[in-house]
Amino acid sequence: VEGNNACGLGALFAGATVGSWYPITPSTSVMNAFEKWCNKYRVDPDTGKKNFAIVQAEDELAAIGMVLGATWNGARAFTATSGPGVSLMSEFLGLSYFAEIPAVLIDVQRSGPSTGMPTRTQQSDVLAAAFASHGDTKHILLFPANPTECFDFTVIAFDLAERFQTAVIMLTDLDLGMNDHLCKPFAWDEEKKYDRGKVLSAKDLDEMSFGRYLDVDGDGIPYRTIPGTHPTKGSFFTRGSSRDEYAKYTEDGDVYARNMDRLVKKWNTAKTHVPAPEITIHNPNAKIGIIYFGTSSYAAQETVDLLKEKNILVNEMRMLSFPFSDEVKQFIDQHEQIFVIEQNRDAQFRSLLMIELDINPNKLMKVLQYNGMPITAAFIYQSMMSQIK
Repeated sequence: VEGNNACGLGALFAGATVGSWYPITPSTSVMNAFEKWCNKYRVDPDTGKKNFAIVQAEDELAAIGMVLGATWNGARAFTATSGPGVSLMSEFLGLSYFAEIPAVLIDVQRSGPSTGMPTRTQQSDVLAAAFASHGDTKHILLFPANPTECFDFTVIAFDLAERFQTAVIMLTDLDLGMNDHLCKPFAWDEEKKYDRGKVLSAKDLDEMSFGRYLDVDGDGIPYRTIPGTHPTKGSFFTRGSSRDEYAKYTEDGDVYARNMDRLVKKWNTAKTHVPAPEITIHNPNAKIGIIYFGTSSYAAQETVDLLKEKNILVNEMRMLSFPFSDEVKQFIDQHEQIFVIEQNRDAQFRSLLMIELDINPNKLMKVLQYNGMPITAAFIYQSMMSQIK
């Protein structure tokens, strides 16, 4: 199957849970674990029928294409990869954003660029994931810090993907993906209700005039249908090209701009649905704040204790998601210096804060480690002490 035709193959798997991927260090264990637990929990004990599909694609393009085909046709589907895979998947991620097709991508980051250091860790795919694809594109990101959150955030990712009809990318890294971590036991709420988003039934279609890209509720999120819901009505064609509210192709600039503005409205709606940052105020009068995410979290939290021993009080904010909620800007405005802790050379998360929140660069101090080893409290402490005013 050619990558460009992979959406069609994915559509064959409607109704199942679908995992499609191409092996790459250090993400392959995600799919291995998925297969293990599917064979335990997604097999009918009476008939032996499996309610899942796992496909090893010929490349990363085909993998994400199959995911989009499966989700368009009603399944919940995901893929797992690392930085080089994200690069290859960018065009299909743009299709997910613009055609508004749910998708979940788990990016287990490693050192780059190119092949980089495949067995070393980094947090260097932040900007690539946030803006993957050409054109004006933004993707929801989640930042787990431990195995328990990887479990919990994956559940959240599927709900967000279907609620907002878009790609959701969970950024872990090699440290989290391949090393042992102490964490809380996994727990599952048997009363959990999946959020499938705005999906119309056959009865709904009989009672309304349906426009695939109409903003009926004012939140930027249109309604969608699943093929086969109704014998004659519904959306069975998805456009990755410019169209009007009824999915009719157009190159009318005003119509195109109207659609792009609606996507911004949807993006702003997402700010109130993604996991909020964890903010810890140790002292309301503290002038220094730190921002961190993912596997930098525990070293950053230890650094707070080291600074306290020197009578340096700081407040902290652990980022869990992108887009940024209003609390993020408020936290930054409340402090004179903000140290942004991350594991990459180019201060990618700091750049994301500057781009999205229009923050003065002079206020955001860099704490950067990118040698491929997990960041330590000693490194953060030394870097901060050299910059504290």
